[in-house]
Amino acid sequence: MALYHFSIAQIKRSAGQSAITSAAYRAGERLYSSYYGEVSDYTKKGGVIASEIMLPPHAPEIYLDRATLWNAVENCEKHPKAQLAYSFDIAMQNELTLEENMELARKFVQEQFVAKGMIADLAFHSPEKEDGGIPNPHFHVMTTMRPLNPDGTWEQKQRREYLLDEDGNRIRDKNGDYMFNAVHTTDWHEPETLEHWREQWAAAVNTKFEEKGLDVRIDHRSYVRQGLDLIPTVHEGANVRQMEAKGIRTEKGELNRWIKATNRLMQDVRKKIKALFVWMAEVKEELSKPQTPNLADLLIALITTSATQGHGAIKPEPET
Repeated sequence: MALYHFSIAQIKRSAGQSAITSAAYRAGERLYSSYYGEVSDYTKKGGVIASEIMLPPHAPEIYLDRATLWNAVENCEKHPKAQLAYSFDIAMQNELTLEENMELARKFVQEQFVAKGMIADLAFHSPEKEDGGIPNPHFHVMTTMRPLNPDGTWEQKQRREYLLDEDGNRIRDKNGDYMFNAVHTTDWHEPETLEHWREQWAAAVNTKFEEKGLDVRIDHRSYVRQGLDLIPTVHEGANVRQMEAKGIRTEKGELNRWIKATNRLMQDVRKKIKALFVWMAEVKEELSKPQTPNLADLLIALITTSATQGHGAIKPEPET
């Protein structure tokens, strides 16, 4: 079944995170952080298929080296709570081959991130699954948050826009400091930009499905926005999936089983109600003749009353 998962987060020091550690984990490599003076070694991590760095045209080629890139990012940020990078986690599709998924991901990253001036660190994962487990191929993307100047140096994330009086002079606050607004130098943080990225990934995947003649589609919108009265499942993550594949039941796994059973029950009930109303319409058409108007109305009233009276909540049994 086609799956849409597209999450974005910030890698930031305030959460105890490091760009070097995050990059080493995603790529399954051993990297040294000059900022912290420590090594992050994930060379024994399984499931990493391939990794690569994609540069915009004006980026120095030295940033094709993962350690050089993320050490430069770490050392550029001086604040102890600095935001270091954007992190994307995106599901690949089991209906497509690994090569098709990787080609699709590279094209998307190039068009949506690199073309905007971001440096993108891309890693493809396909964790091993136990017998009967569901494959979970996905890819991670770490992107820079600071844009690059034409000469390859790092630009500011924000610039100051000073408040001016009617004569064009800077306005001071009560402490004597000039007042200003912080203006972002890019639109990468905007909710509209994230929405665009999510929409474009769904469109790219659906175009590929259509090219292959597959009758499946994904949608970047929530169930509510799609007008579907369904409960969304929770994201399980690699650790939970591995435990579930080994027969170890988890809280997230149990919750998702209950959600899926509930959604199936809700869909089944809606189908039956829809079929009932179709049957009612057919009965009314058959019985609504000049000689029997009262009988038809009485029958419809009885059926409607019976169908709409509840007898307590229906609770689906979770899957075993």
